[in-house]
Amino acid sequence: MHWLQSLDTALFHFINGALANPFFDWLMPILSGNGVPWLPAVIVAVPAVLIWGSTRLKICTLLMVLAVALGDGLVINTLKDAVSRHRPFVTLPDARLFGEVGKGYVAPLPDGSLPPTANHHSFPSAHSANWFALATVAFLFYRRSAKFMFPLAAAVAFSRVYNGVHYPSDIMAGAIIGAGCGIAFTVLAQMLWNLSGKKFFPNWHAQLPSLLNPQTTFNSPLATRHSSMDWLHLGYFVIALALIGNWIYLASGVINLSQDEAYQWLWSKHLALSYYSKPLGIALLQWLGTHLFGDTDFGVRFCSPLLGAILSVLVLRFMAREVGAKAAFTLLLITFAVPLLVVGSVLLTIDPPLVLCWMWAVIAGWRAVQPDGKTRDWLIVGLALGLGFLCKYTAMLQLVCWAIFFALHKPARIHLKKSGPWLALGVFALCTLPVLIWNSQHGWITVSHVAGDAGLLDKTHISLGEQLFKSLNYFLEFTGAELGLLNPIFFIAALMAFVIAWRRRAEKPLWFFLFCMSAPVFLGHWLYAFHSRVQPNWIAAAVPPMLCLMVAVWSKSRIRVRPWLVAGILIGLIANVFLHDTGLIGKIAGHKLPGDKDPAHRLFGWRETAQLVEAERANFDTNAFIIADHYGTTGLYSIYSAPARAAANARAPLVYCVDADRTLNQFPFWDDYNYRQHRRGENAVFVLRLDPYPLESGWLEKWFHGEPPKVVDQPPRAAPDRIAAEFESVTNLGVREIKIDDGRIFQRVQIFGCYKLK
Repeated sequence: MHWLQSLDTALFHFINGALANPFFDWLMPILSGNGVPWLPAVIVAVPAVLIWGSTRLKICTLLMVLAVALGDGLVINTLKDAVSRHRPFVTLPDARLFGEVGKGYVAPLPDGSLPPTANHHSFPSAHSANWFALATVAFLFYRRSAKFMFPLAAAVAFSRVYNGVHYPSDIMAGAIIGAGCGIAFTVLAQMLWNLSGKKFFPNWHAQLPSLLNPQTTFNSPLATRHSSMDWLHLGYFVIALALIGNWIYLASGVINLSQDEAYQWLWSKHLALSYYSKPLGIALLQWLGTHLFGDTDFGVRFCSPLLGAILSVLVLRFMAREVGAKAAFTLLLITFAVPLLVVGSVLLTIDPPLVLCWMWAVIAGWRAVQPDGKTRDWLIVGLALGLGFLCKYTAMLQLVCWAIFFALHKPARIHLKKSGPWLALGVFALCTLPVLIWNSQHGWITVSHVAGDAGLLDKTHISLGEQLFKSLNYFLEFTGAELGLLNPIFFIAALMAFVIAWRRRAEKPLWFFLFCMSAPVFLGHWLYAFHSRVQPNWIAAAVPPMLCLMVAVWSKSRIRVRPWLVAGILIGLIANVFLHDTGLIGKIAGHKLPGDKDPAHRLFGWRETAQLVEAERANFDTNAFIIADHYGTTGLYSIYSAPARAAANARAPLVYCVDADRTLNQFPFWDDYNYRQHRRGENAVFVLRLDPYPLESGWLEKWFHGEPPKVVDQPPRAAPDRIAAEFESVTNLGVREIKIDDGRIFQRVQIFGCYKLK
């Protein structure tokens, strides 16, 4: 086999060195993707083809996406990890590696080994495999495409050798595997269509028995029972794909936990009837996920995609029954283009369970207010509201929504003479008992906390002019946030639907019902923004009924809404792709944003920070404990450090939250987190998280031109007075910068050594 390696190396040197010329030096990096906005083009082109393309082109495009996604993720990466062949620029000192192409390829360590995250696996070539998979699928559908697709694929494969990142055998193997994947996944898709199409999509299968050779134009099914089932089954399929995709994304570890998620993970170790700032629902969900999958990011967030999938099924079935199956499927697509809902299907905050329970109550409530509504429907309404309250106190606002609906919709008031609504209210009241009992035992601390969050306890006196400026700033801030999080197209369309539903409230009871279940919450918070700062997620519960109303109005609209629908979906899908991987911004621009300016920087670097803090603790004093400056970082350091995680599970914490003069979080309610009582005389490490350092003026313009922005140095901070008073002496151990990926700084902490707790 040595002669094969020698031949491979000789061919590499011939292509990489002997064929070198200025024209190829310019062209080959472009063929490898450098400086070409392939990703934005694909993100825009694929949805556009699926909306406007012919049947043959739609199927071809879907199979291209399938062949690349599955082939690259399941086949190519698996082979790369199994073979673990180093790239030629690592093993051949004279290999030419172009700077832009080489970005992301980490240099070997001084001892010659490679970092575990380095992108140095060479066999087979993913570029070659992906392009030959695309060319093969295109050839199966369009024979003439071979004239340009296969030469283009070959040119891309050749560029990988010329650029110094692959051997010739890498690209040959990639081409063969890629073409095989293209054929295999196309045949597999046809087999699955033959097996499942007749059963789940009978109307569509009758029109399209062959994926490879569609003989007739594929028309949307007629409004029959069978065609409705086709749309429903397609919706279930999309929901299942989204659920699996979200779970895979979470398991990949692309992002870390947020501060609130890690903080509430500690709650799941101390189950109680309620907590300082929230009910018990979030702790139970995290307890379930971590008991199934361990104290991992996936375990903490396991329930969030599941809750999102259940919500999607409920809304899909509700809208299919009340408006139409095609409209229901359209709404499902819209939910994937609303960033607020997409984030809620990944991060496990208190909003996903609240939104699910709110919409469950809305759906059951619509059945309950019908003339033939049953008592059991009202009981479901009460249970859904009660469970929502046990997740977030905002659920109580639906009682206001119901009061408005009964007050303004006379036909519904007949139900107030029956037992149903009052039984629902009783079930809701029963569900509030855990919170009431816990608060009665702890001085009703939650009441003052919630009032403080809402700005009701703010007694600051300012001038009228300052108040007007502050109010306008809050209002515009909230409006801008909602415009982005709800998608500009759908935000405006939902407001228009509010107006139409109000005008036609007498003739369209469903529209008015959905209006009452969403508009009071959204518009109420919008107006309240003139008084205090309103967080954009506070209206999350109103979003699903808002979108249901929007689609219901659109389904009866005489104006042409398709262009707006398409624009909204395209905008939302592009935004959500970047939400899932903010590093794509840098790939498109050619240089990554500074870590502090990354939109998701609060979800990166925490694992590395916790491990650094643990190492500093061990170096300072192996018996020392850790004090964090915030409840969120207390949770993050606890879950991402193995010793701290084990200690938290044993109810003998290693990481504590700094004391305060008044109750600010849950830790004062847990005796095991009273370090002043249990750790007297011991040493500690205090960790102060630093805000992002300001960048030099004009950094954005410099970043656009590819210049690395510089930070404005900040003087080190002194230890807080409280820490200095609690210990006999405190030493500044310095500032630590946490770098990940290609050296970008995502977190900064200052560490203090604290001697002998008084």
